[in-house]
Amino acid sequence: MLPFYPIYIIDLIGSAAMIVISFLCVTLVKKKKKEDPTNVIWTYLLWLSLALFAFSISRSVGHILKHLLIISGKKSIWLDLRPYSGAMNSIMFVLVASITLFFQRVQNIYFQIVKDKQKIQKFSEKLVWLNRHLEDLVSARTAELQASETKYRRIFEGSNDMLFVADNSGNFLDINKSGLELLGLNDKSEVIGKFNLRDIFANEKDFYYVFDELHAKGMITDYETKVVSGDKLTKTVLFSCTIQPGQEDDPETLQGVIKDITHRKEIEKHMLRADKLASLGKLSAGLAHEINNPLGMILGYTQLLLRYEKPETQRYSDLKIIEKHVRNCKAIVEDLLNFARSTETKKIESNINELLRDVLKVMEHQFEMNGIEIAADLSEGLPEMTIDPEKIKQVFMNILMNAKDAINGTGRIRIKSDLDAKDNTVIITFTDTGCGILRDNLPHIFDPFFTTKPTGKGTGLGLSVSYGIIQDHGGNIEVESKVGEGTTFIITLPVRDYKNKT
Repeated sequence: MLPFYPIYIIDLIGSAAMIVISFLCVTLVKKKKKEDPTNVIWTYLLWLSLALFAFSISRSVGHILKHLLIISGKKSIWLDLRPYSGAMNSIMFVLVASITLFFQRVQNIYFQIVKDKQKIQKFSEKLVWLNRHLEDLVSARTAELQASETKYRRIFEGSNDMLFVADNSGNFLDINKSGLELLGLNDKSEVIGKFNLRDIFANEKDFYYVFDELHAKGMITDYETKVVSGDKLTKTVLFSCTIQPGQEDDPETLQGVIKDITHRKEIEKHMLRADKLASLGKLSAGLAHEINNPLGMILGYTQLLLRYEKPETQRYSDLKIIEKHVRNCKAIVEDLLNFARSTETKKIESNINELLRDVLKVMEHQFEMNGIEIAADLSEGLPEMTIDPEKIKQVFMNILMNAKDAINGTGRIRIKSDLDAKDNTVIITFTDTGCGILRDNLPHIFDPFFTTKPTGKGTGLGLSVSYGIIQDHGGNIEVESKVGEGTTFIITLPVRDYKNKT
């Protein structure tokens, strides 16, 4: 057998070397730890080196003691100490393993901390940059907000439609210039805090319908209704509105548009009336021709019979009554033909004031005999106009005769002519102090055969013919009336090329 002494010597030397090397490791790691105390890796290696140093001492001392006791012949003592040495080695090994497992978790935490530190560093750098440029950023943002506010205000104030903002109860918070004009007001202070949407609706039922629709659907679009302005005029409008949700603590608001379509509705009414007149004109022409011939025969035979009857007989009286009513029928038929007949318009250069004076010369004496005063306020310097003088005079005479019938006694008729240079038109108004026209009748006064006069006193064609004549001249005729106060007819005629002449 080979001797074990060389192995014992190597084991003794190795045990001593283990203690020395582990001690040197501890010393080196402590030095690195001092250089970088926040680095968790050096902390881990320090604890690991200390554990290994303790393990090396435990194991090396056990081996050295074992060999010394065996050489000295006291092997029995070693046999008693060996379990304790092995237990100590196991404890040291478990300690090393525990440190390794513990620092694996620490390492993960460390790396997370490093990442968080990098994020914090970036955020800190960004915060420093923001802090340095805060004033510039605030100035730029303020400028953007001012530009946005200016743009919004320009759109808001420049709109031709009424734009408004109201709270959830309908109280006005803001309104644009067109809205003030629509309501007949001058300043926002007259509206904000004083007016509610309910106050401008002509029909309160429409207001409640609009509010119900708004809260049910969140919006309402192009609802046709009527609003009342500050001067008590009723206007037809299209009402659109949406509910705008509030932000954070701000309450929701109503943002809406009200479009005035009064003029458009008037144009539609005029177009409908013109179509009706055209249709009735064709019908009237055929009807008048069919009736005119039999009426002529009846009138001829009646006059023939009258020649052979004595005036004092009953038959003579009956024939005269027949003749009278046939002549009335022929007059109506003649009016129908005039209404339907498309006569050639002969337009020449004429002066409106001269035409008015010509009509007054013919009718003034008759009006004075009935106790009616005519006051003419004719603006001098009116330009010459290209019109059909005879037809225009027919219009004037129709309006004056209607005014005479409406007065039915003493009264006053005022005639006024003026130039509207802005719209390039001449305006002629006829105002009487007659009985006025019922509000329900106003939309129908230009309809053919519509009349409020007693049977036998009017055919209802005079104003229809007048309306057609004015339309043919590119003008317009309107009426304003209050029962018991009187009526005003307003005729507007265009002055062609007037601006070029001036």
